Amino acid sequence: MNQAEITEVRSLGDHVGKSVTILGWVESTRSHGKVGFVIVRDGTGLVQGVLLKAELPEDDWGLLESLTQECSVALTGEVRAEPRAPGGHEIGVTGLELLGASEDYPIQPKEHGVEFLLDHRHLWLRSSLQRAGLRVRHEVQQAIADFFYDRDFVRIDTPILTGSIGESAGTLFEADYFGEPAYLAQTGQLYVETACPAFRKVYCFGPTFRAEKSKTRRHLTEFWMLEPEVAFADSDDNMRLQEDLVCYLVERVLERSAKELEVLERDTADLEAIAAPFARISYTDAVTLLQEKGSEIEWGRDLGAPDEMLLTEQFDRPVFVHDYPKAVKAFYMKENPDDPRTVRCNDLLVREYGELIGGSQREDDLDRLLVRIREEKLPEDVYSWYLDLRRYGTFVHSGFGLGLERTVAWLTGRPHVREMIPYPRLMNRLAP
Repeated sequence: MNQAEITEVRSLGDHVGKSVTILGWVESTRSHGKVGFVIVRDGTGLVQGVLLKAELPEDDWGLLESLTQECSVALTGEVRAEPRAPGGHEIGVTGLELLGASEDYPIQPKEHGVEFLLDHRHLWLRSSLQRAGLRVRHEVQQAIADFFYDRDFVRIDTPILTGSIGESAGTLFEADYFGEPAYLAQTGQLYVETACPAFRKVYCFGPTFRAEKSKTRRHLTEFWMLEPEVAFADSDDNMRLQEDLVCYLVERVLERSAKELEVLERDTADLEAIAAPFARISYTDAVTLLQEKGSEIEWGRDLGAPDEMLLTEQFDRPVFVHDYPKAVKAFYMKENPDDPRTVRCNDLLVREYGELIGGSQREDDLDRLLVRIREEKLPEDVYSWYLDLRRYGTFVHSGFGLGLERTVAWLTGRPHVREMIPYPRLMNRLAP
């Protein structure tokens, strides 16, 4: 390899007129007589190398013709500004070195079935659409951290293995924990609630697990969930925080992920139009509206995906549906004093994906919470630590859960959440 400074593609603008070396992987090559081109990806961007046969050692020119898709190379030469080239720069190659061969790379520039691509997920990650989607995921994760840090929230890391359930018992992954039953966490909420008296405003953000036998485009069995919890905040305060967060995430992605959204061919007009305040409608009024629009939903049933889609079409921005029937929601939600059939909760619905966030005011009355636990036939002793939160200085508090993959799919306009996580776990997929 020629002696030259090793740099990254994203920094080429600082090296125009200088000789540099790029280390990366070959995306494509082509040659026309005595001129050759190689597109190299280094993880920070793409660069075009231009090779002139007359100016290269014979071995280097011969190497160009033998390069295959995804082999790793060292590309050395002078950096030139070239608006027509990928990334706006190209390299006049003076040296080429093969670092790692790639024979019979399985993913070729042609149509492949989804199952084939998922079987080769470890390689599919390298493709342009997957890189773009996962970069947006990274940006959203960082934006979430920044949003809550700037608002003085404390991050609380909650256990993955637990003896308590937070949602439906029918969606648990069970494990043997030294002779005792344990479960992969469906939520970190119950634990993060207990941190409110210590820090007032807290959140957890990590993997959660649901053994749902669902094959919809909105579901994974393992996904990442953000769960904030705020002391002395009621359901209305909770919805305002959700509104602020979603507006912030949209603005952040539009500002910092514009290139990725372009690669993904995301029409950003609807994202650009999102602004507070979001629409609000009670569950009862939503059912009436849906029935008027032809839905067969009846009061007391949870909204399904078709109902959510139909409802979002009636509004020009995200919509909060609040005060659902108690029977279709989790045991920890606060009974609505104005209508005991319902609880003080909300779902935030967005176009194309339906529910983005689910939140509620938590039941802070010990006796009422005990009644709900017994109604659900949950073991009281397992929740003794959670009930202590109501025994020792109970307080009004609220929180919500936002699924990361569903949020990123909505922001990017991708049709399925499986592309929004590096290695999706689905009913029929545990590998790679």
